[in-house]
Amino acid sequence: MSETLKEHSWIPLVLVACASFIITLDATFMNVSISKVVVDLHTDVSTIQMIMSFYTLITAAFMLLSTKLQDIVGKKKLFIIGTVLYGIGTFTAAISWSTPVLFIGWALIEGIAGALMTPATVSLISGIYSGEKRTFALAIESVMVSISAAVGPLFGGVMTTFLSWRWGFAVELIFVIFILVMQHKIPDFKPTESKNDLDITGTIISVIGLVLFVWGILMLTKESYSVAVIVLGLVILAIFAWFEIRRKRNGKVPLLDMDLFKDRNLRVGAIIRLIGCLAMGGALFAVSLFLQSVMQLNALNTGLTTLPMTIGLLLFAIAAPSLSTKFSHKTLIALGSLIAIAGCLILSYQFRLNTTMYDLIPGLFVLGAGLGFVMSLSTDISLINIPKKSENNASGVLTTTQTLGESMGTAIIGVILILGVMGGLSTAINMYAPDHANDPQFFDDAANYLQAAGTENITQDSTVLNAIDVIIQEAMGFVMIVTAILLAVVFIATLRLEPKKQ
Repeated sequence: MSETLKEHSWIPLVLVACASFIITLDATFMNVSISKVVVDLHTDVSTIQMIMSFYTLITAAFMLLSTKLQDIVGKKKLFIIGTVLYGIGTFTAAISWSTPVLFIGWALIEGIAGALMTPATVSLISGIYSGEKRTFALAIESVMVSISAAVGPLFGGVMTTFLSWRWGFAVELIFVIFILVMQHKIPDFKPTESKNDLDITGTIISVIGLVLFVWGILMLTKESYSVAVIVLGLVILAIFAWFEIRRKRNGKVPLLDMDLFKDRNLRVGAIIRLIGCLAMGGALFAVSLFLQSVMQLNALNTGLTTLPMTIGLLLFAIAAPSLSTKFSHKTLIALGSLIAIAGCLILSYQFRLNTTMYDLIPGLFVLGAGLGFVMSLSTDISLINIPKKSENNASGVLTTTQTLGESMGTAIIGVILILGVMGGLSTAINMYAPDHANDPQFFDDAANYLQAAGTENITQDSTVLNAIDVIIQEAMGFVMIVTAILLAVVFIATLRLEPKKQ
């Protein structure tokens, strides 16, 4: 590391936070722009969704390789290489004239660039800052990921409504240029390994395992074979772990040092990051779907309605590092998970046909506030007992689980929504239309209304509308209860965290 580094400078943090922001933004802002992209590129919805899925898939698949490349190339150098690639990808996506060009720029180039940059964002901060400053810096980096996911729909709505979806990529390019212009403010870190240490076989096994696992997750609500693909991916990842253990025993450098998982905080912290990202991404997806489908809000108003969650997240994340000097990370993360659970329980009663945006503000703010504590401190506590030489590897573990959580959220909550709708339909018929239990037309009317996202007056039948109201309540309530259960798992896991070893 450069001897001229002055740790009081926050410029490296700003640059790393900018990178974290645009990488996550890229996976969320286009959700509200799909219809415009379909028209501009003369394609269909499924093609654009496929491109979005591949962006997530490629980023997750190459994360572990990127983690090892930090040791071989140097984490600053790898970060800058990734940033340059990201700039090329986002420029290509912005000017794309066809879906193949959009795929190359967005999914392929930006996906690989995101994989190169993401582990370095954590390891750079861990290498630059220490003590309370590291806690603050990691909190800001972590919360930038969460805020980016939360404001993505709003950003996409503004771009699509007033400009074009292409400007979303153009704005990201501005961030890239800023990072590259200011890169000299990031200290250099020398490589600690040579290219001969690269575990090629382990890389291939890990990429195949991660691709299958993430692909299965993304297809969870669409393909019947998705569960088999997930299981196959997990089996291959287990083989990867076995191979890495054997490689280290044979005196060779592994792609991922499995001994890292002997550190309890890293194990628990990875679980907290995984479930935290899953819960946040899934809940945000379900709420956004409700806002657009039932309340019939456009992309801009959808983003504005979810803003209280973003504000709560930001305020509590900023407060967390200061509070961590008086209370332990363990206490604050546990408290955060309980606050987030309270937010889910408040929201579980708020979803009806006549719900207004004001009804959702308290629950969304409380949920965001709790997640602010959880997301901002979980990275720091995960790395607190990891030796300096292993920080690159450990950061790769955390960013991989974070990416997996983000990709799993939408798919898993999608399944929960389907189960909730089925349960709600049964309850609705028992309450309002027991005589229609065997009436396929009644089922069709309710299903068609939901399929049309409430934008068409399929029926004026009060019985059907009452049934739909119950279905919405039960489906969204079920989602919030499941999210609360996930956060309860976070609370229980938090109790296993250990203080910093002396």
